[in-house]
Amino acid sequence: MFAFGVAMAQNATLTPYSGYGYGMLRDGVTSTQRAMGGIGYAMNSGRQINTMNPASYAAIDSLTFLFDIGLDVTSMWLSETDADGNRASEQRWAGGLDYATMQFPLGKYLGGSVGLLPYSSVGYAFGSKIDNGIDSRQGSGNLSELYVGIAGRPFKGFTIGANISYLFGTLLNETYAQLSSASYGVFQDQIEVRDFHLVFGAQYSIDFNKNNRLTLGLTYSPEKTLLGTSRQAAYAPGEGEPTFSNEHSLKGNYSLPEKWGAGINYQIGRRIMLEFDYTFQPWSKAKYLGFGDELNFEFADRTKYALGFQYTPDFRGSYLKRVNYRLGGFMTDDYLKIGGNQLREYGVTLGFGFPVPTFKTTVNLGFEWMRRQAHPDPLIKENYLNITLGINFNEMWFRQSKIY
Repeated sequence: MFAFGVAMAQNATLTPYSGYGYGMLRDGVTSTQRAMGGIGYAMNSGRQINTMNPASYAAIDSLTFLFDIGLDVTSMWLSETDADGNRASEQRWAGGLDYATMQFPLGKYLGGSVGLLPYSSVGYAFGSKIDNGIDSRQGSGNLSELYVGIAGRPFKGFTIGANISYLFGTLLNETYAQLSSASYGVFQDQIEVRDFHLVFGAQYSIDFNKNNRLTLGLTYSPEKTLLGTSRQAAYAPGEGEPTFSNEHSLKGNYSLPEKWGAGINYQIGRRIMLEFDYTFQPWSKAKYLGFGDELNFEFADRTKYALGFQYTPDFRGSYLKRVNYRLGGFMTDDYLKIGGNQLREYGVTLGFGFPVPTFKTTVNLGFEWMRRQAHPDPLIKENYLNITLGINFNEMWFRQSKIY
């Protein structure tokens, strides 16, 4: 898992918007869920891992072991129009490991999960001319969650669960100044997080008959102050060690808000699944001290709407009939407000779950088109094409061999 953490740290985000706050937030979705608009609060399947709601772990079969790993590749087109009407555009690429999770039974009515998930990420690079030189800025780093989860079924149709995770990572924002006199300086803002994070979940399923099931899901993550250190570093020419300043503890100065998630899922046998999700985070109440040199921005309440659909023609039929066909869409009012303009995202998704012949393992391929810009002034407009590849290993474990 720690090796995966190193690989995830190399996964680049591609937007200058990530230079604000904690970067771009992630919702901990797998490649399967991402191909359906990022839904998951009410989804519970013994064949797919769902970390969005830990209550889903109890749905696993007592002999099944799941391992899911995801990769992604992103192409971004961004454009900006200045005050004089001049339009500039650029295309960028990035990619890498997205997540790694496991799920396993702990008893007849208990299930567990462990894994590594992204929480937020920073990644950008741009420059501009200044008097007598060049000023360039870049950012990197991410926050990751190494989690352990458990879920149980106290009575038929109802499951509850919880994740406890170790939230860690370092976010860096750098300014590099090169003067025409050949002197230069590097100034770095550092936020280093080392803390714990909790998520609680519940699901309730109603079976109308043998083939029709309705599931309601709810998750809650409490607000908390962050633990760690924040400081500024200055690197001067010819000096190997930086000079640190403005160092202070994150406790009481930086925080995460509570998070609510609710979903409703309807299934018709193993052929059709439809889900709608809603997410709310009151980021306007969160603390963020910063360093006093950030541009004009503030936190705003975050809301997300997501809709996902999956269709499997016949899970016992020919190969193409056993493929999972997925569609989805989402719309988000994000947590960053820049110069009074709140960041917005919306997108559509398409995906396929290809079963591996003679195995229960599934290869999940997804495509996501996303638009990101601010409102009412759009500022920088960004269009994304994200390609995700996930491999969901489904193995039969704990089965006692028979002696004949």
